[in-house]
Amino acid sequence: MKLKKQVTVCGAAIFCVAVFSLYLMLDRVQHDPTRHQSGGNFPRSQISVLQNRIEQLEQLLEENHEIISHIKDSVLELTAHAEGQPALPQHPLNGSWVLPPESRPSFLSVSPQDCQFAPGGKGQSPDLQMLAVYSLLPFDNQDGGVWKQGFDITYEPNEWDTEPLQVFVVPHSHNDPGWIKTFDKYYYDQTQHILNSMVLKMQEDPRRRFIWSEISFFSKWWDNISAQKRAAVRRLVGNGQLEMVTGGWVMPDEANSHYFAMIDQLIEGHQWLEKNIGVTPRSGWAVDPFGYSSTMPYLLKRSNLTAMLIQRVHYAIKKHFAATQNLEFMWRQTWDPDTSTDILCHMMPFYSYDVPHTCGPDPKICCQFDFKRLPGGRINCPWKVPPRAITDANVAERAQLLLDQYRKKSKLYRSKVLLVPLGDDFRYDKPQEWDAQFLNYQRIFDFLNSRPDLHVQAQFGTLSDYFDALYKKVGIVPGMRPPGFPVLTGDFFSYADREDHYWTGYYTSRPFYKSLDRVLEAHLRGAEILYSLALAHARRAGADGRYPLSDYALLSNARRNLGLFQHHDAIAGTAKEAVAADYGVRLLQSLTNLKRVIINAAHYLVLGDKDTYHHDAAAPFLGMDETRSSQDSLPERTVVKLGTSPRFLVVFNPLEQERLSVVPVLVDSPHVRVLSEEGQPLPSQLSAVWNFATDVVPSVYQTGGWLRSPCCLQVSVLARLPALGLRVLQLHKSLDGHATPRSSTRLYLHGRDVPVRKPEAVPLRVFPAAADDFCLENQHLQACFLGRTGLLQSLRLAGEEQGHRVSSEFLVYGTRTSKDKSGAYLFLPDGEAKPYAPKDPPVVRVMEGPLFSEVASYYQHVQTVVRLYNVPGVEGLSLDVSCLVDIRDHINKELALRFSTDIESENTFFTDLNGFQIQLRRYQQKLPLQANFYPMPAMAYIQDMQSRLTLLTAQALGVSSLHSGQLEVILDRRLMQDDNRGLGQGLKDNKRTCNRFRLLLERRSTANKVQDERPISFPSLLSHITSVHQNAEALVMPVALEKPALPALRSFVPLATTLPCDFHILNLRTLQAEDDSLPSAEAALILHRKGFDCSLEAKNLGFNCTTSQGKLALGGLFQGLELGSLQPTSLTLMYPLGTASNSTNIHLDPMEIATFRIRLG
Repeated sequence: MKLKKQVTVCGAAIFCVAVFSLYLMLDRVQHDPTRHQSGGNFPRSQISVLQNRIEQLEQLLEENHEIISHIKDSVLELTAHAEGQPALPQHPLNGSWVLPPESRPSFLSVSPQDCQFAPGGKGQSPDLQMLAVYSLLPFDNQDGGVWKQGFDITYEPNEWDTEPLQVFVVPHSHNDPGWIKTFDKYYYDQTQHILNSMVLKMQEDPRRRFIWSEISFFSKWWDNISAQKRAAVRRLVGNGQLEMVTGGWVMPDEANSHYFAMIDQLIEGHQWLEKNIGVTPRSGWAVDPFGYSSTMPYLLKRSNLTAMLIQRVHYAIKKHFAATQNLEFMWRQTWDPDTSTDILCHMMPFYSYDVPHTCGPDPKICCQFDFKRLPGGRINCPWKVPPRAITDANVAERAQLLLDQYRKKSKLYRSKVLLVPLGDDFRYDKPQEWDAQFLNYQRIFDFLNSRPDLHVQAQFGTLSDYFDALYKKVGIVPGMRPPGFPVLTGDFFSYADREDHYWTGYYTSRPFYKSLDRVLEAHLRGAEILYSLALAHARRAGADGRYPLSDYALLSNARRNLGLFQHHDAIAGTAKEAVAADYGVRLLQSLTNLKRVIINAAHYLVLGDKDTYHHDAAAPFLGMDETRSSQDSLPERTVVKLGTSPRFLVVFNPLEQERLSVVPVLVDSPHVRVLSEEGQPLPSQLSAVWNFATDVVPSVYQTGGWLRSPCCLQVSVLARLPALGLRVLQLHKSLDGHATPRSSTRLYLHGRDVPVRKPEAVPLRVFPAAADDFCLENQHLQACFLGRTGLLQSLRLAGEEQGHRVSSEFLVYGTRTSKDKSGAYLFLPDGEAKPYAPKDPPVVRVMEGPLFSEVASYYQHVQTVVRLYNVPGVEGLSLDVSCLVDIRDHINKELALRFSTDIESENTFFTDLNGFQIQLRRYQQKLPLQANFYPMPAMAYIQDMQSRLTLLTAQALGVSSLHSGQLEVILDRRLMQDDNRGLGQGLKDNKRTCNRFRLLLERRSTANKVQDERPISFPSLLSHITSVHQNAEALVMPVALEKPALPALRSFVPLATTLPCDFHILNLRTLQAEDDSLPSAEAALILHRKGFDCSLEAKNLGFNCTTSQGKLALGGLFQGLELGSLQPTSLTLMYPLGTASNSTNIHLDPMEIATFRIRLG
């Protein structure tokens, strides 16, 4: 009865709507200004005006007919199906689409205890806060004499009489896994010879020492050496002659890398070391990254390292720290209320890590003690005084000269223990160099040590030899704070090595590969988790014999390729063109392999009857969501061909939270309906796929079973996707009038004479002139745009009277006319940016539909699309912004996107470090423009007392706020020359690159001035969740078979309970078995509890989770699987923490990352 009543009411409503619509149409024909505008192109005679009116009336009638049929469909489908599905969209007559309210709870409130963390206030303040140091320093770059960037160092000869100077000379060879040559070429030309000579030469004298850091090279060499040589290496490590420092796969860039990848490459290196050599690294060594993030000391500390070393820090900071004896400090995290994150850090004081800049302040003297530069060799000393071989005749004079440098250097530190690195890039690659350095230095040491009156003890040492001696000298346990040593918080960006040469260009250099890096990272995380779950379920069912365990080798290879790309010349974009292409090939190969791993796992997990599982590598059960034709091309999405029988899709959600997402699928027919696996219709929208501004992608072509782009239609489906799970959807070809709601498009040609190819299936209106200003809105947000540019002008949150000015514009930076110009590393602009001035005005395309609407502006060098989702939950609370950039015809230009707002941020802005934490920044007026740019791997924001505007990014780029209320990001840079940092090339291999962002405006409800002054800040929960949504998109895989006789498929829901909102499953990484190409029964579960700020309003956020004061019950978390064992470990699994208990309840403090060794089955 109720149903009948509903249908009657709806029928009456439809009749009223129809009548009212006709009235409105006639009214619009007379009053619509855009129609007058487009009418202006017809002859002004009465007949043509009348004819034009009739045509418009016909078009409106057609649109009205379609609206009514949509409403009819919605009514029928709403009454025919149960609750629980997202409701279907409706289209009221004002042209804006609305969705019925969600029938489920959207946001469960955060408990007040979980809001205590962000305000902080506990703990002592540090001795050195880097923001305060910056405001203190004059940055005047005065000439310091022989130590150009420092000062004269003096000492009294008797200073060491009571406590002799202890000197550790640490031989090292810095091996870049790709820079001027590719990884493999370096290995074959140099690295293998370095390591082979090392084994030989170290055994000649037990007093010799050497350190090594890059496990990527070491593991390749290990695979190619004999068992005898391996045993010799283990002996050298065992007796302390050879030390593995840091032990990561690479020495990562710390500006652009994301914390998932930083941790992953550390685990990869540490696991390799443990398995092959049985050693755990104790000290960190990072001589070459171009600036340092405070994320790294946290990761090293949680991996149980006790000390670390850094080198490339702004020369003014080095000078200041040297003058105050603060070059060694305890590096602490800003949020740490006690000392649990402290790690001892040693900062090298001089310009470089080469020999001329490591023995002491005078490079002219130090160079004379680099015995590779002896006369007759390939390299010499630029200061024109060559080294001399040490003989009995000259040893006294030479030793005294060197000791003077050692003593001067030691005056910059608090202890009487001195570290002197001895090495450079790819050093010690010939036996002759080993002899020249080790024999000559040993003669000097023997002389110094034989003279008690000199009060010095000199020897070769490893990095940990130095730190151990330092700890012993001050009488404390390694890892503790030496008495009097300062505590420091903050980071070391941005870096300048001389003058105003700031290394802020590499934050954006080669953005195509920075973006590909993050795509690969998201796929690796998704593949690791799904593989681990599939394997556990297969083992439980006794089906692991039929499961492709060989996929583990693909996972392992992808870990290593992603790890390799974190190297500080790879993701940084600072390698030669051929090397960048080599990295690209590796990234793409791994991306393709990971899609295979995901497909194989998804295939097993969605089968209703697991006994029917059969893996066929030649004919995968599922197709890929997209393909890339080459390492430097953008992806082409797969097109699903519709036929008489339904096509099935499997959608993977890599997030640990359920999500309500708009899932895009390309199809070859407008006659499509999307149903859930139970056969219930899902809300969807049909839109055209555009190739260029005015060109719909032409008709499809077929390649083996399903279709590849280009194609012309996209169906977007609103689907609820289970956390870490797989949702099965069906696509039906519908010929019975139950068509999918279509988006309508307006195209504004701005006076340009361009041919328009119209889509057949979706309505399009073309206007020859520019648009008037216009707005898009959903229930949370209104975004208004400038008609003539199509660019964002303002944002207004629901419930606010007044909107915020948030206007976007494109700008161009040039480079200097002087000899020093911008290059891959350096940003040396020729002044402030100038407005981007393309030769033609943009074509603007406005598309409106039930699930999302978007504005596309097509300029000569950039196409920007701003999309507003009209759906409940996270997707609809921010703007999706993408910029397709192509500056291949630019010369010495950098393209920037700037947002200007009325937020009174003054000189303060916030950028993230590695997607892990937020660092407060201040625009420094006393520094040049380029010094005020910072890395932005995940987000940046500005705020005042009322509002916060966050720019979330899907790829690392350089960012700044040059004036109050502004945020600007560099999108791409094309530079024609080298910037004299050794690369020998400009940046001329630009690609068409898609940069993706989210723009989130939030109200601040409880902000206070005192808290805002603190150097610590956190994103809101909504911001965190928006960021993971953006970085881990749902993957859509079509079932390859088009035959009706498909096995039954069931959605896969792996989690039995909802995870707390602030918990992130960073990884679920299956560990290797004895045979490292096969999986063991154990996995590493890595969890991160995010710190968040409660002062941003959190209403109707659309995530159905809450927080739990850091408590999580892991026991019943995985549905259908038992947690066999749970062992907390150090971050990289090298050390068990405590004993494995029977309890499966864990607790994490905010910001902490914790690793557990688990057994699922």
